[in-house]
Amino acid sequence: MTDICKERQADEVEALSAIYGDEWCVIDEEAHIFCIRVSDQTQNGKWTLSIQIHLPDDYPLQSPPQFQLNAPWLRGMERTNLESKLSQVYCDNLGEDLIYLWVEAVREFLQKKADYAEVDTNSSEWKSQRVSVQTQEADDADDGFDLSLLEGVLTSSLEDVEDKHEEYECPKINHGEIITDRRSTFQPHLAVVFFKQQVRQVLEKLIQNKKIANATHNMYAYRIVHHEGSTPSIFQGCDDDGETHAGSRMLHLLQIVNAENVMVVVSRWFGGIHLGPDRFKHINNCTRSILESHGYLAQREDKKGPRSGKKRK
Repeated sequence: MTDICKERQADEVEALSAIYGDEWCVIDEEAHIFCIRVSDQTQNGKWTLSIQIHLPDDYPLQSPPQFQLNAPWLRGMERTNLESKLSQVYCDNLGEDLIYLWVEAVREFLQKKADYAEVDTNSSEWKSQRVSVQTQEADDADDGFDLSLLEGVLTSSLEDVEDKHEEYECPKINHGEIITDRRSTFQPHLAVVFFKQQVRQVLEKLIQNKKIANATHNMYAYRIVHHEGSTPSIFQGCDDDGETHAGSRMLHLLQIVNAENVMVVVSRWFGGIHLGPDRFKHINNCTRSILESHGYLAQREDKKGPRSGKKRK
């Protein structure tokens, strides 16, 4: 990176952080990867998307930033038109600081959509806070995972969980080591859970962190086992969050190691380069490493995790 480019990038990032505050997020400072969440200007922002940006060493003098637009509703011609608009903004401003111009172009696009589109106001609070994005990896259609490997009845949705947050402690959330590959970043999170309501609490607590909220995928799996009576009651579920079968693979690992009363979330920030099957290797390694670091991969008699976790009075 030339000194001029380095100084201009530093100045631009500082200005963007000041302008956009909590909407601006540093994904990987060393790799120059950032993310910003952009909404229309209606109350509470009815249309929202995230722009993940990578600044090459010779930006802004020679190369444009690389960007990834993340929103579940952005597809087809609508995505193509917005990407073309950002490309035109670059062509019209060669050699200039570009990110602010891109953000405002996206905001204008969202505002027009808010002005003319009919918005479904019946979505749940969780769905409004967290968007599911497909990275469209080349082998999504046939990733080789056999769903029949999963044991028992699964709960893939939390819509049927009653909202009783006041009756349960939100568990402590532990964060694991980061794995980076070709600008994609993976990080696991683990919480000890004893009730299904705590699964929702953990998810909502995680997305209060703006970096985690801006992840392309937040995949999770959990197993809750109650040893009351002669036959244990098992509650288990998973969610891929747009990464095909990722949550199912995580749950399969929890079953293999007989992990009890635990929830693992793996966040992935997509770097713009498809990883193919390697992404599942990283998700599996993240899940295994954080389980191991918290004692869930010990001998079988020690694999059942903590035994407490009582309802609050």
